[in-house]
Parts: sequence; C-alpha cells; structure tokens
Amino acid sequence: MANGGFDLANSGHVMLYFKESPEGIIFKVHVQPRSSKNMVAGLLGDALKIKLTAPPVDGAANGMCIKYLAKCLSVSVSRLEIVSGHTGKTKYMLLKYGGNRLPGKSEDLKSKVESLIPNK
Repeated sequence: MANGGFDLANSGHVMLYFKESPEGIIFKVHVQPRSSKNMVAGLLGDALKIKLTAPPVDGAANGMCIKYLAKCLSVSVSRLEIVSGHTGKTKYMLLKYGGNRLPGKSEDLKSKVESLIPNK
C-alpha cells in the first residue's frame, strides 16, 4: 500500500487498515459522535466505523472511543492510544502488545480487531 500500512481484514472486498509498530499494531477508526448508542457499525472505507454517544467536545469522544474499544477488545484502557487524529473523526489507534511479545502476537492483535467487524 502506498500509505505504508497493509490490510488484512477481508470483509468482502473492503480491507481494514493495519500497520505494525514496535509497540503493537495501528488501525484506523472513523468515529461518529453524538450517536444514540455506542456500537461498531462496520467498515467505512479502510476504517472501523464506531458510533459513540459522547459529543466531540473537550476530548469526551476520544476518551469514550478508547474506553469502548478497550471493552470490545477485552484489553485494559492503557493498551489503547490515539496516535493521530485527536481533533478529527478519523483516528489512528495503537493497540499495544501486552507483556512479553511472542511470535505471532501481531497476528493475534489483528484478529482481535477484525473480530469487531459485524457480519464479517
């Protein structure tokens, strides 16, 4: 890919953006604030679309995005970080490795994120 990442999550012909990092994997999300409920709504291009009830004010949506994704992925909040896109709807999220990094660990993290895509 020209953007330096690679996509693995096959959902029809649409691919979810992933990029490996020394700390974990980076994936792309598109946040829709002020929704009626928190939910993963599928893919929007190469991003995971997430609807959140929080407004995009004073970092409320960013905080809720991290908490909601941590809950969905069954990881601690400290393992998720917004690395880019703090003030926009499109964000790049870092899902950090937990503990010792083992071979195949990045594949495990990618599978975890891919599992959030509805009707995959």
